Amino acid sequence: MPICSRRSDLSCNKPGRIFSAFLSSTPTKNLIMSSPTLKQANAIIEGALAHRQDAKIKPLAVVVLDASGNVVAAQREDNASMFRMDIALGKAWGAAAMGCSSRALGNRAKDNPAFFTTLAATAKGRFLPQTGAVLIVGDNGAILGAVGASGGTGEEDEACCIKGIEAADMQTQPA
Repeated sequence: MPICSRRSDLSCNKPGRIFSAFLSSTPTKNLIMSSPTLKQANAIIEGALAHRQDAKIKPLAVVVLDASGNVVAAQREDNASMFRMDIALGKAWGAAAMGCSSRALGNRAKDNPAFFTTLAATAKGRFLPQTGAVLIVGDNGAILGAVGASGGTGEEDEACCIKGIEAADMQTQPA
């Protein structure tokens, strides 16, 4: 399955520049990626939790990953249920792995459930194609990482992720 890496590739079903670069011998600037710093990741989490409080959403867990799926920072609020961290991680990991929001992945999963069931099994349970995670992208559209949240509805979780990225003065792709 191809991935998407450009803001215009919202449906996640077109080859993006990163994927295409692996198919050609000419390197592209999108292959030069940085990760969110710990300071940026903490700012994303702080912004997401502030939005949660303002919007009166149930307590959340928020996870920030780099583009390789490694945890940069994660927090679970008091009174957030025990599964929230794992769910937030699964949403963010799927977004980072597939190069698009977890909302887009959930929509794709509806059309191809067998593939996504196999993908989840292959990923040893780390892959959750459910709304609530978005990508962090650089100025050139390169994927820097992903943010996932769990505690509210999928739409609420996604809104918290977006607000967190905005609060950290970073960019995301539209879901």
